[in-house]
Amino acid sequence: MPEPRVLLDATAVPADRGGVGRYVDSLVAALDEAGARLTVVCQPRDGHLYSELAPRCRVIPTAQAVSTRTARLTWEQTTLPALVRGLGVDVVHSPHYTMPLASRAASVVTLHDATFFTDAVLHSSVKARFFRAWTEISLRRARLCVVPSLATAGELGRVTRARGAELRVIRHGVDEHRFHPPSTEQVRAARQVTGIGNTPYVAFLGAFEPRKNLPALIRGFAEAVADRPDPPALVLAGQPGWDRRVDDALAAAPHRLRIVRAGYLPVDTLAGFLGGAEVVAYPSLGEGFGLPVLEAMASGACVLTTRRLALPEVGGDTVAYCGVHAADVAAALRGLLDDPARRAELAQAARRRAKEFSWIRSAGDHLEAYDRAWYRHRTGP
Repeated sequence: MPEPRVLLDATAVPADRGGVGRYVDSLVAALDEAGARLTVVCQPRDGHLYSELAPRCRVIPTAQAVSTRTARLTWEQTTLPALVRGLGVDVVHSPHYTMPLASRAASVVTLHDATFFTDAVLHSSVKARFFRAWTEISLRRARLCVVPSLATAGELGRVTRARGAELRVIRHGVDEHRFHPPSTEQVRAARQVTGIGNTPYVAFLGAFEPRKNLPALIRGFAEAVADRPDPPALVLAGQPGWDRRVDDALAAAPHRLRIVRAGYLPVDTLAGFLGGAEVVAYPSLGEGFGLPVLEAMASGACVLTTRRLALPEVGGDTVAYCGVHAADVAAALRGLLDDPARRAELAQAARRRAKEFSWIRSAGDHLEAYDRAWYRHRTGP
């Protein structure tokens, strides 16, 4: 039996390559390298990118812009099923919760986390309702759902009404071409982009949303370095979100401390940014996987994070852990800043562990999931 013809719907990928974007981009490239019979459908702005990432695959930009959630969902439910029929596709992989309900192909859906159920207050109410509903639909209707961690699989089984759904745990990988111990020039370039000069710094990378726990990081950082005669800076990189408490925490920080909001950083600068930090701090309230932690580990950083949900599956015993409150962050951060030898030891161990997370391996597991979904589609009810 030949491998199934797969269509991967990349239209949900945002213009800025956050976690979902890096997952889809890296998976497409690895599937192409693995020889998958793959078609990628994407937004017009991404056509050239996917043609470069997957030169052996068919890339089809949408005829119309689908940048808003409503426009994309309408396209997914109306135009995509017709495209699937016309191309003779066997499996449709929808990598971000939603799926075409009228498609005749086998459906595979990636569900990234369960926090829309377990910690709905960490998301906007509209977003939480939308993704809760689509998670339930996908668990009932898809032939197979992919999740990135055992923690996410366990949480979905505990909090959703769907029973009997087939889940496949497939870990993300790390792009070693982008995330690796940086050169001196790469660190210098990242410092220039963030505007911090030669000042030592603690780094954060992620969206400014409540789940990332930035107010506790800011307060904990201020407490940890308050008595230092020459304190490091705190550099917060990532897209602005809807957590209004961040501004309050920044306003309350002592003026003598340097806290930089660096905004969105180009992907090519991230290894220098993460690898050049004294500590990468990521005190999240819960992650379905934790790709920024893995990318920091691969970049040779000493990482401080929490034990919430999937984060220990990524960090293992090669990162430092803390609680989620400001005092917890302060105590752990102070200990790391006072102990360069421990930072170096953790960074070296984290680099070794990061090598266990491969996009090629992840692509192989996805191909097996596509085969399984196609088999169930042909033989099941």
